[in-house]
Amino acid sequence: MSDGAVTRKLTAILYADVAGYSRLTGADEVGTHRQLSAGLDLIAGRIEETGGRVVHYAGDAVLAEFASVVAAVETAVGVQKALAEAHADTPAEARLQFRIGVNLGEVIVDRDDIYGDGVNVAARLESLADPGGVCVSGAVFEQVKGKLDVGFQDMGPQDVKNIAEPVRAYRTLVDAIDAIEEPPALPDIPSIAVLPFDNLSGDTEQEFFADGMTEDIITGLSHFRWLFVIARNSTFTFKGRAVEIAEVAKAFGVRYVMEGSVRKAGNKVRITAQLIDATTGGHIWADRYDRDLDDIFAVQDEITEAIVAAIAPEIDEAERALAQRKPPESLDVWGRYQRGLAAYYVTTREALDSAIEQFDEISRRDPTFAPAFALAADSRIRLLIHYERNDSELLSQAHEKMRLASALEPRNPTCLMTESRVYSFLDQHEVAISKAEEAVSLNPNSEMANYLLGFVLGKAGRCDSAIDQLDRAIRLSPRDAFAGGFFSVKSILLFQTGRYHEAFECAQRASSLPNPRPGNLQFLAASLIKLGRRDEAVAAIDELLRHQPEASVADMREKTTQAFSRAAENIDILVDALREAGLPEFPSIRRGKITILRDQRPRTRQIRRIGLILG
Repeated sequence: MSDGAVTRKLTAILYADVAGYSRLTGADEVGTHRQLSAGLDLIAGRIEETGGRVVHYAGDAVLAEFASVVAAVETAVGVQKALAEAHADTPAEARLQFRIGVNLGEVIVDRDDIYGDGVNVAARLESLADPGGVCVSGAVFEQVKGKLDVGFQDMGPQDVKNIAEPVRAYRTLVDAIDAIEEPPALPDIPSIAVLPFDNLSGDTEQEFFADGMTEDIITGLSHFRWLFVIARNSTFTFKGRAVEIAEVAKAFGVRYVMEGSVRKAGNKVRITAQLIDATTGGHIWADRYDRDLDDIFAVQDEITEAIVAAIAPEIDEAERALAQRKPPESLDVWGRYQRGLAAYYVTTREALDSAIEQFDEISRRDPTFAPAFALAADSRIRLLIHYERNDSELLSQAHEKMRLASALEPRNPTCLMTESRVYSFLDQHEVAISKAEEAVSLNPNSEMANYLLGFVLGKAGRCDSAIDQLDRAIRLSPRDAFAGGFFSVKSILLFQTGRYHEAFECAQRASSLPNPRPGNLQFLAASLIKLGRRDEAVAAIDELLRHQPEASVADMREKTTQAFSRAAENIDILVDALREAGLPEFPSIRRGKITILRDQRPRTRQIRRIGLILG
C-alpha cells in the first residue's frame, strides 16, 4: 500500500472453509485432497458465474467479494446445493463439507486483496454455520429478505472472537417447504399459522418490534383450546422469504394463514394484518391499526380478538380472560425481552450467557415482569444441562429467580414451565410433572409446554407417555429452533426402551436440524452400534469429539444420569455402546487443558492411555 490515503469500499464478502479438514485428511489424504480440489473449482466457478471475484485462497478456505449482496447469498446457497448433490454418494464419514459466511461491510483495499472487520466478521459467521450450511449477518439479511427463495432462522446476537460488538446472525434454511417429507393432515379443530410480520420501517432496530408483535399474537391465540396454532419458532423459518400462502398451509397442515406488516414513524405505528383461508385463497378478515406507541398492547389485544372472532364466532368468556397477560411497563423493556428471546432460542454457551444478561437487566429495570425472571432461571438450568456440572451457585440463582417469577404470576405458563424444569433438575419429579401439566392446560398449543411435559415425564421414567407428549410438540412446531432438542430427547427415550432403529432415526433427524445439540451424537453413535453399523458409529464419535473434545464415557454417564435419573437402568447399555464406538473412558488433563489420547489408526481408535498427565 502506498503512503497515501487508505482505500475503502463497501462490499459483500463470502468466506468458505472446510469443516473437519484435518480429520478427513488424516483418514484419507489423497481422497480428501481430490474432493477439496473439486470443491474449490466448483465454488470458484459459481463465484465467477454470478459476478463475484475470488480474492484469494488460504489452504482449504476461499475469500470472495461481490458487488451485489443478493448475488453473494444466492451463490453461497447454490454452492452448498451443488456440493451436496456432487457428494450424495460419498459415505458420510468421508464427505467433505464447507461452511460459508456472508457479510456486508466496509473493507480496506490493498492491491488485489481486502482486509478489515468486514472480512473478519464473514470468517466468524462461517464458523457459526453448520457443515453444508450458510450463515449471514444482520446487514446481509436486511438486504436480501424477500428477494430469494430461502428461509432464515434468527440466531440472535453472537459474541465472536476479536469483534468488539455482538454480531446478529441468521442461518439460511434452503427449500424449507420442500424439506417436509410428508405434509401433516389438517387437525380436527381450526388451525392457523401466523407468519412473521414484515418490518416496513426501513429501520433494522424495528425488527424486534415486528417480531414481538407476531409472537404476542401467536401467544394470544395459543391460549384457546379449540385452536391449533403452529408455534413461533416454526413459522419464523419463513422470515424474510416470499412464499405462497397455499404452500405454507400445506407445509404446516393448517387451514388458516395470517400475515401482516408493521410500519413505525416517530411515536406512531401502523399495523396491518390479514387472515386467509388457504383452502380457498379467500380473505376472511383484514384490518389496519394506526396507534400511538403507548397503545401498542391494546392493539395486540384488538388484533388477537379480531382473528379469534373471524375463525369462530362463539368464544368462552373464561378462555378470553385466560388469554390476558401482563405486559412490561415500557417498550424499551419489551424490546430487550425480544432480544433475550432471540439469544435464548440458540443453544450455545455464548447465546445462553447473552440471554441471561438480557433477562437479568430486564428484571433490574422492571421487577414486576415475571417472564424475565422465569427465562433468566430457565437459561441457567439449560446452561447446567448442556455445559456445566454441579454448579451450586448457578442452581441457587435459578431457584431464586424461579421463586420470584412464580410469586409474581403463579398462573403464567412460562413461569410454570420454569418451575417444572427446576424441580425436575432437583429430582422432585411429581412436582415437576404437575407444574408442566398445568402449563399445558393453560396453553395447550405451546410447543415448549408440551415438550417440557415430555421431558419431565421421561426424566421420571414414564417413557411411553413422554414420547407421546414429544410427538405433540413436534406436530405443533416441526421447525422449532428447539426441534433438534425435541428429536434428541425422543431419541434418548427410544434408546432407553430398546427401540434402537427409531432412536437412530430421531438422533439422525436431530443432527440435521438447525441448532443441533452436540451431545445428540452420542445417541446416534450408540444406536448405530446396537444396529451393527460400527463404522458409522465411529464417525459420529469423531464428530462429537470435534465439537466437544472433553467428551468421555464418564462425562456422558454423568450427564445422562442427571438428565434421566429414573431411567438409569439402561445407562450401562448406552456406555458400553459408546465404548465400542471409540469414545474415551475419561478425558486426560495436560497442564489444565483437556487432551483426548486415542490410537489414531483408522477404524480401531481404541483407548491407548487414560489418566492424569502432568508436566
